[in-house]
Amino acid sequence: MLGMNADPAAIAALRTELGLDQPLPTRYLAWLGRLVTGDFGTSWTYHAPVGGLILQRLEVSLPLTLYALLISTLLALALGLATVHWRGSWAGRLLAGLAQIGIAVPNFWFGIMLVAVFSVGLRWFSGGGFAGWEAGPLAALKSLTLPAIALALPQAAILARVLRAALLDALGQDYLRTARAKGLSEGQALLRHALPNSLLPVLTILGLQFSFLLAGGVLIENVFFLPGLGRLVFEAIAQRDLIVVESVSIVLVFQVILVTLLADLASAAADPRLRAGAR
Repeated sequence: MLGMNADPAAIAALRTELGLDQPLPTRYLAWLGRLVTGDFGTSWTYHAPVGGLILQRLEVSLPLTLYALLISTLLALALGLATVHWRGSWAGRLLAGLAQIGIAVPNFWFGIMLVAVFSVGLRWFSGGGFAGWEAGPLAALKSLTLPAIALALPQAAILARVLRAALLDALGQDYLRTARAKGLSEGQALLRHALPNSLLPVLTILGLQFSFLLAGGVLIENVFFLPGLGRLVFEAIAQRDLIVVESVSIVLVFQVILVTLLADLASAAADPRLRAGAR
């Protein structure tokens, strides 16, 4: 943290400031005590409480994650239903190929292409930065639109593949054949019966994707110069601010646990068989 040529006296002073001169059990118990009270310590780079820095950056990262998750879900539903409805046709094969491309291409490349087209070329959006919520919700959401799309496209492709597989499996079930025999069109049978019964794997993937979008936005936030959690971690690593890196990691771990729990509860609400099995 002090550099390769730091003075021994400065190193000793920093060790005392960070509490590294105390026994390991003492340091660990003190850290746990502060963690329970929400005290993550003080950033070496910013000289400010780490908890306040994380909350400040979450004002950008959390809306970006929710925005990207909404776009990803809508695109995946449309793409998954379309590929199943047009399965076997050239349109279905084209959409399936686009989904495979979306999985293969990294999101930061999508971000660079979006900046080149919509910022440099068409000038519809700014190339980076965040307008701030004080400028109004529309201005802030406009700043997050291109990053959210770049984050959402690969995740939408993954989710569409999962949904397509679940829908194709549902098409072979007896209740779908019964629905078709009662006079429903294939599109109506897909929407009314196959889609609700195919949501279980989709909800599981959505929970995983939320965690990935929140924790994996480091590259996108640096491409678009967003003052979010990912950029905070990147700057902390560059400055060797290990207190910030450690604290953000702990927050993300708790977030993964919470979102996984919510995804399990949503799965149980969507599928009565899970509730019956638990009973």
